[in-house]
Amino acid sequence: MNSSKKRRLQRHGWAVADAAEFLNLTPREAQFVEVKLALAAGVRRMREQRGITQAALAERLGSSQSRVAKMEAADRSVTLDLIMRSLLAVGATPGDIAKLIRRVEPHRA
Repeated sequence: MNSSKKRRLQRHGWAVADAAEFLNLTPREAQFVEVKLALAAGVRRMREQRGITQAALAERLGSSQSRVAKMEAADRSVTLDLIMRSLLAVGATPGDIAKLIRRVEPHRA
């Protein structure tokens, strides 16, 4: 959210916070969420770049298309294990995965 919009909302009595503040997450918990979001977005981007459908990825994983959709949405029920297996299944290298993680904003622990 841009700063002028934030100030305008605050002037009108709105409390403005990020998701971590709203959910009362510790900095480590917030960083975990950010890493999971980055990896899930990476699965979708790499899958689409390689022309792989959600159904085809699900077949490679022995899972379902709806599970892949949940994973790409970073649903809380999806494990990091499945996200990592999916990244590898779409051809991501360890270097690709490291780049996704490096893009995450650092939080003070």
